[in-house]
Amino acid sequence: MFTRLGHLTVRRRKLILFSSMLLLVVAAVVGTGVFGQLSGGGFDDPSSESSRAGDILESDFDTGNTNLVLVVTAESGDVGDGATVAAASDLEAELAATEGVTDVVSFWSLGQPDGLVSDDGSTALVLARSVGDDTEQEEVTSEVVAAFTIDAAADGGPIDVGVAGQNAVFNAIGTTIENDLVTAEMIAIPITLLLLILVFRGVVAALMPLAVGVSAIFGAFLVLFVVTLFTDVSVFSINLVTALGLGLAIDYSLLIVSRFREELAGGGSVEDAVVRTVETAGRTVAFSAVTVAISLSALLLFPLYFLRSFAYGGIGVLLVAMFASVVTLPALLAVLGHRVNTWSFGKARTSGESPVWGRVGRAVMKRPGAVAVAVIAVLVVAGLPFLGVNWGTADERVLPEDDPTRVLVETLDAEFASDEASAFPIVAPGLSDADDVEAYAVAVSQVDDITRVDTVTGSYAGGVLIAPADETSVQFTNGSDTWFSVVPGFEAISIEAEERIAEIRDVQAATDTLVGGETAALVDSKDSIFGLVPIAALWIGLATFVLLFLMFGSFLVPLKAIVLNLLSLTATFGALVWIFQDGNGSGILDFTATGLTDTSMPILMFCVAFGLSMDYEVFLLSRIKEEYDRTGDNEESVVAGLAKTGGIITAAALVLSVTFFAFATSDITFIKLFGFGLGVAILVDAFIVRSTLVPALMKLADDWNWWAPAWARRIHERFGLSESAPERVDEEPPVQEPPVERQPELV
Repeated sequence: MFTRLGHLTVRRRKLILFSSMLLLVVAAVVGTGVFGQLSGGGFDDPSSESSRAGDILESDFDTGNTNLVLVVTAESGDVGDGATVAAASDLEAELAATEGVTDVVSFWSLGQPDGLVSDDGSTALVLARSVGDDTEQEEVTSEVVAAFTIDAAADGGPIDVGVAGQNAVFNAIGTTIENDLVTAEMIAIPITLLLLILVFRGVVAALMPLAVGVSAIFGAFLVLFVVTLFTDVSVFSINLVTALGLGLAIDYSLLIVSRFREELAGGGSVEDAVVRTVETAGRTVAFSAVTVAISLSALLLFPLYFLRSFAYGGIGVLLVAMFASVVTLPALLAVLGHRVNTWSFGKARTSGESPVWGRVGRAVMKRPGAVAVAVIAVLVVAGLPFLGVNWGTADERVLPEDDPTRVLVETLDAEFASDEASAFPIVAPGLSDADDVEAYAVAVSQVDDITRVDTVTGSYAGGVLIAPADETSVQFTNGSDTWFSVVPGFEAISIEAEERIAEIRDVQAATDTLVGGETAALVDSKDSIFGLVPIAALWIGLATFVLLFLMFGSFLVPLKAIVLNLLSLTATFGALVWIFQDGNGSGILDFTATGLTDTSMPILMFCVAFGLSMDYEVFLLSRIKEEYDRTGDNEESVVAGLAKTGGIITAAALVLSVTFFAFATSDITFIKLFGFGLGVAILVDAFIVRSTLVPALMKLADDWNWWAPAWARRIHERFGLSESAPERVDEEPPVQEPPVERQPELV
């Protein structure tokens, strides 16, 4: 198949290049419109208890959680003076008239309750709710932030106004990420180009992978834009699209260009070099992309569209990068021919052998047991902090310390006696009897760290009625159903908060109740994610095992690959918990440690890193298997395989890690964790696992590496991903194996 594709690429190279350029223009014009279609939410399971509570509040009571908070500070220092009251009243009326904003109340309109004024009386709150889906709420929030942020010193008025609340926090996160994306690209692209020039020792050859990488990003933007026409896509997926698009497209192009230059150096014609490149390096790229896509597809199992969005974007960019590398780039090489070496310096190494990696391989062969034990011990020790992981979700602390939104939220926490803005609902469908309502409100108010419970029968604290029902209490019932507003005395995103939600859910009521709010959503999303993790892991494991078996005809090789990937990733996650959760290095990396690890990030990173690790596993094992089929010598085939792929793997890993490390410069903590963690995972895998542990275990397993039962060998002979039979003949029928490209020495 790849041979025919190579011939087609040569024959139709001009048509392919013209079509690719046309698609790139369309992608650049249309695809960049995706930024206006992305959503900032997606962290909640729509079928969870907390989501259903929110839906009932919206449909049956025409209300919901407060998600916008205007923090009003009187220049006079007294929120009760005449000028402040007049300005605040005008502000409240203007906010209530804003399209998409409802449920507007304030310290002044509610009769100046203590909960909505700061301890020193200089600051008071206006509470509101934006409505609509995530995208609509994001647009409304942006408008509110722009229109209602007031600087009294510049405006000359009596009040300062800032916008806080959950929606304002996520709006600030989204805006910061968009700016960080530009910064990351400005860092990654020049460094990547420099690395490629050093690797290829030529400017033209180095520019082509970079051009393919940029094209892959625009192509993926177009894919995501199309997806947004049918479903919600998270704004955070853009980071993965950019990193994977740039990194993998460059990695794949690096393989293609390297193989093409090697074929040219061997004396082949330009046309023959292109065909040979596509049928070898192109085939490796295609299978490599499949391994990454398998891992990313597991994210589609989760109900949170935050996670699913990374599958949409990741698989989209993989398809574009693979097509650009296997079809467009070879067509360009067919046109350039020997001019690919224009502006070269020094002498390109095309032997495919690395003395350095050959010596590493022979050193490992001498003491494989000691090497395996030592490396495994290091990885296990590095992974131990992961045993102490505490799960959480993003809040204002992921923003920089001087971010205005974070400053406002922290002001609310420090200067207000009660957390009215963080009140969460409990919905009780079918509960209408006054005695039953009161009994439940009393019981909930007795839970530790609950400041107050408001409902149709009044307000309760510590198990007693503290305020009788008034004219505003009617909002809590529709005649047949009731809801309760619970003011917490704890931080919404904390282990303590999760414990309190569990206690509240254990409180008995006359009917079933549904607890909503930010903390309940965190609890529910954790249950949803971790309930599906075994299924996702099983899918990744089985699919990867089958793919590697079809490629290599072995049972032991896929099993070892999966176990080593898990061991490598556990070590990476342990390091991330030690750094980002526990705060070691927070000063250097400039973030605020919260004692929590974002629930979604390890799942996302596992799927991405597992696929990328298998990417390099395919590169190494393919060459080892080729050598083993040719010689029948296990030790020599391992050494030769490492010598011939060590350079390409480490060069590819360095280039790919740069794109992820660039995101570690982000001002958002979980994006910093994402970039730093994947960069570390790639380097650990390429420089430690692939270069030492894999060869050591291959040596210890000896000829058992390629064992499979007779029935499985027959399956592989019929369905295996092979295009030619190996040269060596054993007593048993040989396992057919695909030809793998001979890679040039790069580093």
